[in-house]
Amino acid sequence: MKKVMKFVVVGMLSLGLISLAGCKSGSGAEKTKDDKAIIYTNADEEPVKAMEKALDENGFKGKYLVQSLGTSELGGKLLAEGKNLEADIVTMSTFYLDSAEEKNKFLEKLDVSVKPLQVTTGYTLPLTVQEGVVFYNTKALKEAGINPPKSLKDLAKPEYAGQLSISDIKQSSTAWLLFQGLIDTYGEDEAKAILAKIYENAGDHIEASGSGPLKKVKVGEVAIGYGLRHQAVAAKKAKDPIDYVEPSEGTYNLTESIGILNKGQSKEKMADLQKMVAIILTTGRKEIITYYPSALYEEEKTDGLEIAKDQKVYSEKLTPELLAKHQGMVE
Repeated sequence: MKKVMKFVVVGMLSLGLISLAGCKSGSGAEKTKDDKAIIYTNADEEPVKAMEKALDENGFKGKYLVQSLGTSELGGKLLAEGKNLEADIVTMSTFYLDSAEEKNKFLEKLDVSVKPLQVTTGYTLPLTVQEGVVFYNTKALKEAGINPPKSLKDLAKPEYAGQLSISDIKQSSTAWLLFQGLIDTYGEDEAKAILAKIYENAGDHIEASGSGPLKKVKVGEVAIGYGLRHQAVAAKKAKDPIDYVEPSEGTYNLTESIGILNKGQSKEKMADLQKMVAIILTTGRKEIITYYPSALYEEEKTDGLEIAKDQKVYSEKLTPELLAKHQGMVE
């Protein structure tokens, strides 16, 4: 009996050692994952690929993970979670990122040798310029027997009923550019009346993402859309049946920026994060500016790029509170 018990005890100890070895192996694997820099972004596909290419070709291949999130979702996480956010690096609408820093004091001062054209907080630096534009499917427009709109206000005309797609301001910052152009030009009361008719015309074609309207217009499901300018320009260059209109109210834009979360990372890791941001804002920007043709830094050139003729920014400071106010107009 004692001999049997001895075997049982030895067996249990062996199992314990195997179990401990398994735990050790698991924690080691977790450590490897933790060593990777985590990047949270709301950016479109083109800048994400440009960032990844720049990092991969400059010593960081396999050393980072990219997680894409919607603007509203990431903005909410930034404001609510602060330093508890899983990410090490975030690219996000500047107004959200700066507001989250004011509230949570969670960003590291950036140490990157670039000279931005606009004043920044030092905790964020601009990455892209998002612009909105009216575009249309040339074939679908002809078949419908309607003329292309010349302004944002035109989108409310009754002849465009069922032929219009826009994005949802509660999910997409692109939609906010439409609101900004109307409110800035016509005042809040008139803009509200115009928007009511625009929403009627769009009906079931209100999309969750800024790129959604162009997808519908490309296939001719609707003839007209409002969405991201750079995507409409690219579609036209690709010989898709797409053309676009710089609205008479101007081409409104907002910037998206990059920042590093200070979560007590080691000096070595923080140094790597600063290098990654520097690579993105130098090497990565060389490709990004070809998609978003607006200079953000002194050394950047836009020769040969299709720049909007009447670039505008909203007259008030952009904040999450102002966005929430404008989102309320949809109700």
